[in-house]
Amino acid sequence: MRTLLRGAETGYAAAMRWRNFRYDSGRARIERVGVPVISVGNITLGGTGKTPMVEWLARWYRARNVRVALVSRGYGAEQGAANDEALELEERLPDVPHVQNADRVAAAKMAIEEFESQLILLDDGFQHRRLARDLDIVLLDALEPFGFGHVFPRGTLREPLGGLSRADIVVLSRADLVDTGERAAIAVQARGDARRATWIEAEHRPLGLVAADGRQEAIEAIADRRVAAFCGIGNPAGFRRTLARVGAEVVDLREFADHHAYTRDDVAGLAAWSAALDVAALVCTAKDLVKLRLNDIGGRPLWALAIGLEISAGGDELEARLARLLPQVTE
Repeated sequence: MRTLLRGAETGYAAAMRWRNFRYDSGRARIERVGVPVISVGNITLGGTGKTPMVEWLARWYRARNVRVALVSRGYGAEQGAANDEALELEERLPDVPHVQNADRVAAAKMAIEEFESQLILLDDGFQHRRLARDLDIVLLDALEPFGFGHVFPRGTLREPLGGLSRADIVVLSRADLVDTGERAAIAVQARGDARRATWIEAEHRPLGLVAADGRQEAIEAIADRRVAAFCGIGNPAGFRRTLARVGAEVVDLREFADHHAYTRDDVAGLAAWSAALDVAALVCTAKDLVKLRLNDIGGRPLWALAIGLEISAGGDELEARLARLLPQVTE
């Protein structure tokens, strides 16, 4: 099996290198859209915390009166519908339009023409090369930053690590979940490829609990209480560790596939599962709650853990890089 995966990995990595070469050499066209573009992406499959990072950036520019639009492919969305990240960001950033289209260049142009956007945030855009960007931000998850050292399908790298050479900023997300020595080791390895990138460290801070109807509770509502947790995200281990850090007694964690579309059967199964566990509440992520839109399951309250991004190292450098784009913003 390892031999088969190595063969598939070699082919996939070669294809990614050739694709990047075509863009780097000018053989494939890169298009500018007339306003600054910031890409937020990963070099690995799975969740690294892009949504909190996109929200943080949007708020930073909105605080400076810049009209921002989000552009994404809309992965996991049903035809004509917004995906879970878009629904979550729509609730948290009601004044920031979100355009989803597999053609990111067309989506950016639409945002500029229809919403008079002055700056584009390209969500999950690191491997998308056709839309020119002014800043490439790459997130590494501190719990598994380098995709087990192999490109998909043998590992979880989306492309060879050499791709980090394109990064302008590398953000180590969930940095508080590893110790100082591990953070330093990750930084050394990342800088071997991302030589020109600014190094930033960030933490995902629990902000509180949110219900589907908008009710909010303090984190203490689940501290020292038995809860059943479930999620359909790229990094369920990070979710479990965050719940443990806020003091919740996670009796069990049910994992669904990333971008899972919940059905009535899923809800019935969650109700039976949680009843057998004898828990006080169910807890999911905001990404799950926007699709379920339920205040309780099986008579037990359902809460989403709201997460915010906090820059723990390199904040001044990050803001300086962002500020450099402000003179390019035009009315």
